[in-house]
Amino acid sequence: MSELEQWEVSLAAHILRELDDVLTEQRALYRDLHQHPEPSMQEHQTAERIEAELGKLDVEVQRIGGTGVVAVLSNGDGPSVLARADIDALPLSEQTGLDYASQVDGVMHACGHDMHVATLLGAVKVLASNTDSWAGTYIAVFQPGEETAAGAQAMLDDGFVDKVPRPDVALAQHVMPTEAGTIGTSAGPVLSAGDSLKITVHGQGAHGSMPHNSIDPVVLASSIVLQLQTIVSRETQPGEFAVVTVGALNAGTTSNIIPDRAELLLNLRTYDDAVRRRVMASIERIVHGACQAAGSPKQPEFEYYDQFPLTDNDATVNATVTDAFTDFFGSDAVYETAPYTASEDFSRLPDAFGIPYTYWVIGSVAPEKYRRALAEGTVAQEIPANHSPAFAPEIDPTLEIGIQTQVVAALAYLAAS
Repeated sequence: MSELEQWEVSLAAHILRELDDVLTEQRALYRDLHQHPEPSMQEHQTAERIEAELGKLDVEVQRIGGTGVVAVLSNGDGPSVLARADIDALPLSEQTGLDYASQVDGVMHACGHDMHVATLLGAVKVLASNTDSWAGTYIAVFQPGEETAAGAQAMLDDGFVDKVPRPDVALAQHVMPTEAGTIGTSAGPVLSAGDSLKITVHGQGAHGSMPHNSIDPVVLASSIVLQLQTIVSRETQPGEFAVVTVGALNAGTTSNIIPDRAELLLNLRTYDDAVRRRVMASIERIVHGACQAAGSPKQPEFEYYDQFPLTDNDATVNATVTDAFTDFFGSDAVYETAPYTASEDFSRLPDAFGIPYTYWVIGSVAPEKYRRALAEGTVAQEIPANHSPAFAPEIDPTLEIGIQTQVVAALAYLAAS
């Protein structure tokens, strides 16, 4: 470890030495956020609560993008670091049995965004109370609408780039159902690009007893579903990653009527923009060909929505943050994570500035429980994953680790001399 790295570790330890009071506040905040989840782009009460917490500190606060909240902590000359937490919940009914379970019917923090808010706010509090120990600008972004890929773009459309200081680097983290106390980092693609697609194919309706008078869109759509499977199995080079999922096929209303149209809902995941474009082109080629072969009376319609960009970690930033984590937490706590097939819209913010970024994951499952399930090969059965109605991060030590990672990562830049 270099002298600079030793100093950064010592500084981080100094700043984080008295975390008990912050943890007490953040535990209560986390429970409250978990009890009062709000859907994407409707996070009004959540944004007000965040503003109330930030109002206790010497930071500049503004709303951007409707329910987005940004806090800027300016502390002299130095680098500028942007850290983001998403704040929205999911349309799920909670099944955790927690005494602080959601009080909102059909809405739940099933992805850990409440933990993200609590840890980033905790980091802001820690840095705000230790301004004599670092220099630069810390920009904390509480972003709405991540689950629908609408929030980052809403903030950009509301002038985000012009309303906040230009950052030099951007950081984000996500709680995952892995061992609490561990931190996963990776250079390159860490989250896939994600695209949803609605395809409408047209046929000719007829009585169910007279199929010869029809062009059956149900048969057409069914053949398309089968042909789409060849995109990954026969058109994607082994070693490249792509997922094409048909999540829904909707047609007709009753058994004895052949309808005049069918709708397919697809979801695509890729780690490479060239692969992404090729998959989309293949889908459209297959659909057009199937419709032509069936004698479809109208051209098919394609509607892309809920589109998430690729999250592609900068190698240099990832190395800097990974080294800082390893020096502070020890090598046993930090590992190289494989890319996840989930998707995010965080990267739209740094991409708008043209700056590098990194995105890491922290564990949230009691170590003994996770290690036992891992040894027995029962992780998938015993440990609820993100977006499960039973997803429930362990507050301790997840909250503390999450605050520490935010602070340590920021100090890798703000503590530099």
